Amino acid sequence: MIKPQHIAGQIVAYTAFAVMIAYFASSPSYLHHSPDNALVKLSLTHAGQRLGDCKDRSPEELAKMPPNMRTKQSCGRERNTVTLEMDVDGKLVYRHTAKPAGLSGDGRSRFYDSREFPAGRHVIRARLRDSGNSDGFDYDASVEVDLAPRQVFVIDFDEEDKKLTFE
Repeated sequence: MIKPQHIAGQIVAYTAFAVMIAYFASSPSYLHHSPDNALVKLSLTHAGQRLGDCKDRSPEELAKMPPNMRTKQSCGRERNTVTLEMDVDGKLVYRHTAKPAGLSGDGRSRFYDSREFPAGRHVIRARLRDSGNSDGFDYDASVEVDLAPRQVFVIDFDEEDKKLTFE
């Protein structure tokens, strides 16, 4: 037989647990970032240019190969590392060089950075190098933007148009 004090104890324990969950679900306020600041996110993946040149195969070489592997050119799979830099108001705030993903080094390089900046007018410039060239950048773009408080501003790379985008 269940004793009344056991039922009362369970009611007290369940009520305390429910009150604790309700408190922690709403009471401790958490701000992701300051309401006076804007958030600038740099988030992109990009495959660097291929290392080495493609080699044209001769008709004799093609004849020796199985029919499903007869491509006119032989290209290596490996890709260059990709370097990305970002300036805000003329000050360098991000610089990273990423190796290509994958076992053969033939994948995309990934970049992610998230920073708070005070709301207001800023000049944001992004530069990307995907070739083996050590001087200069292959893509360079800048934008003057008026950031609003709590705005999320994203920098990406448009693979189709081959340019850095600001949204």
